[in-house]
Amino acid sequence: MVEISSTTLPEVKLITPRRFGDTRGWFSESWNKNTLSDAGLDLPEFVQDNHSMSAQMGTLRGLHFQSPPHAQGKLVRCARGALLDVAVDARRGSPRYGQWMAEELTEENGRQLWIPPGFLHGFVTLLPNTEINYKCTDHYAPECDGSVLWSSLGIEWGVNAPILSDKDAVATPFDVFETPFLYEG
Repeated sequence: MVEISSTTLPEVKLITPRRFGDTRGWFSESWNKNTLSDAGLDLPEFVQDNHSMSAQMGTLRGLHFQSPPHAQGKLVRCARGALLDVAVDARRGSPRYGQWMAEELTEENGRQLWIPPGFLHGFVTLLPNTEINYKCTDHYAPECDGSVLWSSLGIEWGVNAPILSDKDAVATPFDVFETPFLYEG
């Protein structure tokens, strides 16, 4: 059994797979297409898995996107540690354009977020040595890679001076960002 919940951005879903535990620890199916489909969530095919580790607490990665024709949906989970995961609606014409949501993902809670194409994605680590795994619906395409400035949307990240990559530190502010995504509501 899997629990699927809506978030403040209806297209972004919170998924909590069931865990089976005993004295040795626990087991969980982190991805099962049939189980999710039976629960009412039909996700597209995934073609790439990514795994990153951030050594220091307060590492912020984002807000990232990949534009069409290689826009990516992502199924995100925390494999170790804890992080605050953020999605932003970047679809021109959406009634929620520029709105964001955040969810704490930890190795303990086992929660995952489904972030469809057309949404910006980022996260900040809440513990050292935090690992994030995510499945992607399209392959990485450097010519379609982009980012929006983490501090330009009023997101409550919980850190004032995050550890950033050079790319993320000089990303385009949201108010001048020319989105490549369209709302097809």
